[in-house]
Formats: sequence, structure tokens, C-alpha cells
Amino acid sequence: MQKLTRRSFTLGSIASCMGAAAHAFAGEKAGASCDYRPPNLILLLADDYRWDCLGCMGNGIIQTPNLDAMAGEGVLFENAYVTTSICAPSRATIFSGQYVCRHGINNFNTSFTPAQLDDTYPARLRASGYTTGFIGKYGVGERMPEQAFDYWRGFGGQGHYEQKDGRGEYRHLTGLQQDQALEFLETAGSREPFCLSVSFKAPHCQDGDPRQFIYDPVYESLYRDTQIPQPEYLRDNYLERFPDFFRHDNEARRRWKLRFSSPELFQEMVKSYYRLITGIDDAVGAIRKKLAETALDDNTIVLFTADNGFFLGDHGLAGKWFGYEASIRVPFIVFDPRLPEERHGARLSHIVLNVDIAPSLLGLAGIVPPNAMQGRDITPLLQGKDISWRKDFFYEHTFEHPGIPKSEGVISAEYKYLRYIDQNPAHEELFDLRSDRHETINLASDPERRDLLDKMRLRYSELKNAVCQ
Repeated sequence: MQKLTRRSFTLGSIASCMGAAAHAFAGEKAGASCDYRPPNLILLLADDYRWDCLGCMGNGIIQTPNLDAMAGEGVLFENAYVTTSICAPSRATIFSGQYVCRHGINNFNTSFTPAQLDDTYPARLRASGYTTGFIGKYGVGERMPEQAFDYWRGFGGQGHYEQKDGRGEYRHLTGLQQDQALEFLETAGSREPFCLSVSFKAPHCQDGDPRQFIYDPVYESLYRDTQIPQPEYLRDNYLERFPDFFRHDNEARRRWKLRFSSPELFQEMVKSYYRLITGIDDAVGAIRKKLAETALDDNTIVLFTADNGFFLGDHGLAGKWFGYEASIRVPFIVFDPRLPEERHGARLSHIVLNVDIAPSLLGLAGIVPPNAMQGRDITPLLQGKDISWRKDFFYEHTFEHPGIPKSEGVISAEYKYLRYIDQNPAHEELFDLRSDRHETINLASDPERRDLLDKMRLRYSELKNAVCQ
């Protein structure tokens, strides 16, 4: 009699319990068969990658052919946001499917508790029979969870771009992470189903290095003869709209001086940032090519997004943290080979969030997310179903830093209400995103918008109470 191992039992349970879900996905009659193959999952996470640095999002300069192709073959979410725009708290949200005020990881030192880690998407998938792998910047606390993964190539802190391969030769970190992903995929077919998380450092700056955005030298000539436009909203004068408390000793302003304080420096830094992004794009292309070569592409879902956006001089600022579009809006592309052809290239306007990633990965695998997860499974949106969806969301940034004023707010497709909560009274901002997409006109003191301001204040309180209790 064949020995029934935990893994074979779990996978058998997946096949029997999720068959109906698989047929429902394909539009077939539920219960017709149990020959279900759980999909493989790959999450590709960039760092500090703003939403508009993709060709498929209208950027005519940046070269992202592989991501553009993935969007053309998959589903592109045009309004993807993070609920907290800073690396560690946002990554904790991505793993846990919870808002920062719920999971409580609001700095770079705090790790998940064992109970919290057990409720993250990799742990839930592993408990259901998935082989799990992690590559790159882990980004949550000081304790690395090597034992929680079957394949671990993660690192703590921010990492360094300039690396060496196994032969001692120079290898850029993005390329090294690509190599590790391909290594995982070489034998992944014997370990299906699997979930691989690849967490790039790029295009995050190298803090403390005057070069800031250290790209692979192979991209040295890329964008060299290109002039990056510096539209009005990227110029210094927009800082003047902020009150004194915001302009005084602001970390985002200090970093602006380091990166964007002259036209020449702006060109150098943005081109270097773009080169890092093209490096990611090449890695995405190599990963998808390997999936095809290993016959894994027909059952592997690939999701690409970022932990937060990035100011390229917007509002006279650099970095992220604050609740403006450049800082909180991110790319979000999902390729699911199980989708019918008519869904290929779909562009959706629904508001999706980093808090949705964990429950969506579980949902795509046919696993019911734990009650602790606060996000929503995007699977029905991928399928084109007409379902009720969020119209707005709660934003929070309460990281302790003397140069980063704390803020919260509520954001919809039409309006944005931000509240700097350490001021007494709180400093409020109100923007009409329909006519002022770059958020240059604060309407909070406009008497004609008082009703709207009161409505947004009320909605802010409702959402905060709903997600933080």
C-alpha cells in the first residue's frame, strides 16, 4: 500500500475540494470533474515604482516591452494604489492582506509574530500543499523567515546593487535575482503547485551613495540621447503651496535637493531610474520565457506590482510617504493563462490595493482567505464579472520620523481628502482629481466646497473605524 504523505494528502484535498472552483472559473458546470490542477503563482514586486513608468500606461520614453506584452496578454489595472506608501509597512500589508493599523508593523524593525506569519499568503499556500520560494528584499522586520519557505534567497535591509555571481564576477542585483528565479523554475515542474515571490530592490535608490540609482552598466547608453520632459508639476515652485510645518525640515525636500535640484541632475537621476526599470522589464521577460521553455506557462499566473510609488520631483519632493498620486499609485498587471481570449488586454478602472494581493493569490489558488485578511480577491474582476466594488479607500502613513509629517485620508477616483494628523488643528487638503490630477489646488478652504469637505471628513472617519478596529 502506498504511503499517504502529508503533501500527497493535501494535494489530493486540493484536487477534490477545488474542482468545482476550477470549473466555475472556466464557465463549466460545477462538479463535472475533479481533475483540477492548482495554478502556479508568481508575484513580481518592484520597489518605489510609480504607476506611469510603463509604456502601456502612456509613457512614450521608457522601454518596458515585456511588461507591456504581459499587460496585452493579461489584465491591466489602471487605478492601483497602496494604503501606506513606505517599504516595510506596505510589504507587511502585501504579505498579510491587512492595513498597517491592523497588523501593527509601522517601522523597519518589527517582524511578524509567528501567528501573523502563519496567516500570510505564502504560509497559507504552503499549508495547502504549495512549494514556496522567496527571492530578494524581504523588507519586514529584522528576523528573516527562511524556514517558512522551501526555497529562500531573501535578504534583510535594502541590499546592494553591485553584487558578484557564483564565479566571483560582477552581477547587478536585478540580474542576480533573475538568475535565482530561473534556477527555481528549472526544477519547479517537479514541485507543482508552487508560489514564487520575487522582490526586486529596483528601482529603489541606493541610500548613502551619491549615484543613488545604480543601474547595470549594460544599460549605460540607454536613454543617453533622450531629453526627459520636466513638466510644470515636477518643478520646484509647487512646494510653495504647502504650509510652514510641511516645508520645515522635510525629508522629502532634502532628498529632492540631492536628486532633482538642477535640470542636469534631474535628467541624470530620472534616466538612471528608468534604466533600473528597464532592467526589471528584462528580468520579467526572462522569467516568462523560462516558463514557456519549461511548459509551465499554461498554468502559471504572474502578477506584477510595486510596494509604493515615487516622487520624481512632483510637488518639489523626492521619495514617497505622502498621499499624492505619484507616491501611492503603482503598476498592477495580472497574467492568467486560464482566462478566455476576450479578457486578454483588458484595462480595468477599478480601485485595487496592496491589501488585495494576499487574498487574491489565495483566491486564484482556490483557497479561502483567512478572516484576518481585509483586502478583496480580484479574481471576479479578472474574469470580467459585474460585481460591486470599492469606490474609495483609507490611506494612512503614521511612520515615526521627524522629517515626515504623519497623514491619513480617503481617496476615490474623483476626490482626495488628506489630513496631517499631528497638527492642531489638523491640516486638511481636498483635491478634485477630475480637474486637478496633479493635486495643485487645495480646495479645503473654499467655501463653495464646504459640503464636499464635510462629506469627505465623514467618509474618512467611517473608513478609519472600519479598517482599524
